[in-house]
Amino acid sequence: MSRLEWQLATVEAVVPETPRVKTFVLRLPAWQPHRAGQHYTLRLTAPDGYQALRSYSIASPPEQTGQIALTVELIEEGEVSGYLFEGVQAGDQLEVRGPIGGYFVWEATPQAGPLLLVAGGSGVVPLMAMLRHRQQAGLRNPTVLLYSIRTPDDVIYGPELQAMAAADALFTLLPTFTRQAPEGWIGYRRRPDADMLTEVLSRFPTPPECFICGPNGLVEAAATGLAAQGVPPEHIRTERFGPSGV
Repeated sequence: MSRLEWQLATVEAVVPETPRVKTFVLRLPAWQPHRAGQHYTLRLTAPDGYQALRSYSIASPPEQTGQIALTVELIEEGEVSGYLFEGVQAGDQLEVRGPIGGYFVWEATPQAGPLLLVAGGSGVVPLMAMLRHRQQAGLRNPTVLLYSIRTPDDVIYGPELQAMAAADALFTLLPTFTRQAPEGWIGYRRRPDADMLTEVLSRFPTPPECFICGPNGLVEAAATGLAAQGVPPEHIRTERFGPSGV
């Protein structure tokens, strides 16, 4: 079966991540191995034939066979995310095709070098697939996740990320809160900027491979800032969505 052919996936679980984010675990009859960073397209078809399509990044690692996890943020007036949040439960079927994408991908090979991941809001989803892939492969390459979120309630995968950081001295989790930080927080409290990127890059012995995903403004600022710090352009890969806001 071609990855561009549609198939009916069965929802095995719906996992709340935050008040506005859920993960949908789908069992695929024609599952194919994916690469960390790829996405699936989901299609909804109304009784009158109207169709709506949206692409969602895969959150699960390639090692998770037979199923995929798609993490979806509820968008105001979003017809697909609204349907998923209100009308979908375990046992339902959804039409999907994929995996898709070959640029914003990362392979957990023994030769993998230092890795810098920069996320804004739900932009953490494809980066989480990379982190889970790295963990499954047992790699110990220096890795940092710089994660920009508005408030503590907006942190996706919070407990899992904290557990990863606690278990792996070579993985550093750096949240930065842009609107409200937890009580007693002593970390970053602003959007990623030049000074922050300088501090983060100083943690690496050599220029890292960089993946940036999030709103347009964050991605543009981070990519420009990393390039200004001397990171080679071929080491910077970006994926962006919607307006700036995180």
